[in-house]
Amino acid sequence: MSFLRRLTRSFGIGGAVTLAVLVLATTGVLADAPRPWEMGMQAAATPVAERQHALHDELLVIITLISVFVLALMLYAIVRFNERRNPTPSRTSHNTVIEVLWTVVPVLILVIIAIPSFKLLYFQDRTANAEMTIKVTGRQWYWSYEYPDNDNITFDSNIVQESDLKPGQLRLLDVDNRLVVPVDTNVRVLVAGSDVMHSFFVPSLGVQIYAVIGRLNETWFNIRQPGVYRGECNQICGVNHAFMPIVVEAVSKDDFKRWVEDAKKKFAHNGTPAPAAVQVAQSGGPAAAAAPQ
Repeated sequence: MSFLRRLTRSFGIGGAVTLAVLVLATTGVLADAPRPWEMGMQAAATPVAERQHALHDELLVIITLISVFVLALMLYAIVRFNERRNPTPSRTSHNTVIEVLWTVVPVLILVIIAIPSFKLLYFQDRTANAEMTIKVTGRQWYWSYEYPDNDNITFDSNIVQESDLKPGQLRLLDVDNRLVVPVDTNVRVLVAGSDVMHSFFVPSLGVQIYAVIGRLNETWFNIRQPGVYRGECNQICGVNHAFMPIVVEAVSKDDFKRWVEDAKKKFAHNGTPAPAAVQVAQSGGPAAAAAPQ
């Protein structure tokens, strides 16, 4: 409180609030998860996110220049053509030069925006050099992960309930089983839905892709450094939409190999058929008829 008082005396209330927001924004923007009073985007952890941030900064410059230019025109018109200075208004209704300019200049601006936009769209769409694949399935209201390249490890990832949170865990942003991946690896992500539409969204990785029933969407990421990166389903998918966090843990390649061996044991039961299905298959019922020969 004494710090706030000194800040208020030095800069005034408005200055103190502005400075506090800027400080909080600066500290929050370097986080792997949302923080109170955060402004701007989370720090980029992948090449895709870095390019997204670069395009964002470029668009911010363009938008700022357009806004300043339009404001300057408005102020000029207000001062130069007000009623006192122009009691008899001009009846000019056509100016070829101005009409050409206000057609050509916006087209040029759109071209300047379109070129890096399309480059980014194609870059983030998919990778031709995937080193591993992960299958993500959105469900009401949790995520299922599969590792086809690692003996088809399969497990569900559910939110940690508020009553079960441990010290250091984040409310609404922690899960019981994290999606673990190695760093410096091109990871292909195949995303599908099992019931309604969901969205796999992890800001620091530059990933947002819809999980749609009957459709397999593809994206990718390559995380540069170890860490924990959090996201959420940001497609309204039902009453528990707010309780579908995503936690991606990036580890070294050696640590990932050790995790794979542990995960094979931990989630071994996830790949076995349910007892009822086994009984039907053994009895020659519908499950047996549908099984591949």
